[in-house]
Amino acid sequence: MDSGKSTLALQVDHNHRARGRRGRIFTSHDRAGEATLSSRLGLSASAVEVDEGLSFWSYVVDELTRGAQIDYLVCDEAQFYSPTQVDELARIADELAIDVFCFGILTDFRTRLFPGSARLVELADRVMPLQVESLCWCGARATHNARTVNGEMVTEGDVIVVGDVEQDGERTPAVGYEVLCRRHHRRRVTAARAQAAALSPDVLPFD
Repeated sequence: MDSGKSTLALQVDHNHRARGRRGRIFTSHDRAGEATLSSRLGLSASAVEVDEGLSFWSYVVDELTRGAQIDYLVCDEAQFYSPTQVDELARIADELAIDVFCFGILTDFRTRLFPGSARLVELADRVMPLQVESLCWCGARATHNARTVNGEMVTEGDVIVVGDVEQDGERTPAVGYEVLCRRHHRRRVTAARAQAAALSPDVLPFD
């Protein structure tokens, strides 16, 4: 989160289209709604929604059979794909010579690998961390995604729950996400909790 992965996915699609290549964009559980790839910067594009019943192989073969040109696939929120779907993406790259670019996060709010992300790491030709580092509220590099419910960090619940981070001047959403460093994730110290503690005269400050 907060690393610009969806922005980069949109940029990759733009760069390839600018060179006359034809591609397809896929996403899953985007914050903007179904069948949309969106960035926190306000950019968006239409996409194919990836649900558990989608077969990448069947989709691409059907499109090619109908005469469509497909040179590349841009796959955002790839952590939500199933291992079988990731296997199909690898098959598309190998057998159909179509470039496949996947964007996603590795671990869920419990600090456990998403099954789709684990399979991607196992099969990918290259795994590249994004150059824009996410930062914890303390300024350290953020490595973990925290889920908050009504402002309180939780470590149990359904793996997939769509939410968004709090925006300036807006009320904390019922379900939100925040990036934290490992230390503060382990201590369950979100930005809101750290601020509340700093304002309280009854507790010691966090180091």
